Amino acid sequence: MSERPTEIRKLADIAADRDLPPDLRTKAIEQLGSVGSHEALLALLELAANQELVADERDFALQEAREIIMSGH
Repeated sequence: MSERPTEIRKLADIAADRDLPPDLRTKAIEQLGSVGSHEALLALLELAANQELVADERDFALQEAREIIMSGH
C-alpha cells in the first residue's frame, strides 16, 4: 500500500515539472486520473491550483479530478 502514494507523488512531480515536455506532463496527469484514488484526487486538485502550470494542463487536471469525483471515489 505504501507503493501507491509513492507512485502518485512521482506522477504529480512529473506533471508539475515545467522542464519536461508538455506531452509527458499531460500523460502524467492522465495516469493520475487512471489511479482514481483519494490521494490521486488530491494530487490532481493540487496541480489544478498550481498557477505555474499552463492553463490547459490545469484544466485537464481539474477534468481528471472531476471524473474521479463522479466515479464515487
